[in-house]
Amino acid sequence: QVELVESGGGLVQAGDSLRLSCAASGLTFNYYTVGWFRQAPGKERDFVAAIKWTGIMTYYADSVKGRFTISRDNAKNSVYLRMNSLKPEDTAVYYCAAEKLGSGTAGFNEYDYWGQGTQVTVSS
Repeated sequence: QVELVESGGGLVQAGDSLRLSCAASGLTFNYYTVGWFRQAPGKERDFVAAIKWTGIMTYYADSVKGRFTISRDNAKNSVYLRMNSLKPEDTAVYYCAAEKLGSGTAGFNEYDYWGQGTQVTVSS
């Protein structure tokens, strides 16, 4: 059974940093591209960042470029999202998702597995 578990969310102030973690089990992690998406109340689920299964290529939404960094540790079956200089508009539930041999540029409906999400709230 495949499981993705996010952690690391919380309530922070604008300008603070957080690191989200996504721990995977039940799959051959090395073959999966992992993406982070976020969804604010009343809004669509938006792409945030992705790291390709090769571990070489990363992709970011324009709104987070230069502030967020995605990385992976295949030995720990984990992907991380370091979020710096957080803004109130970053407030959302953050989800990680996995796509087998994914390109890194797929839309959310192309991912195979999803976590349950972790809440990030940034106060002004």
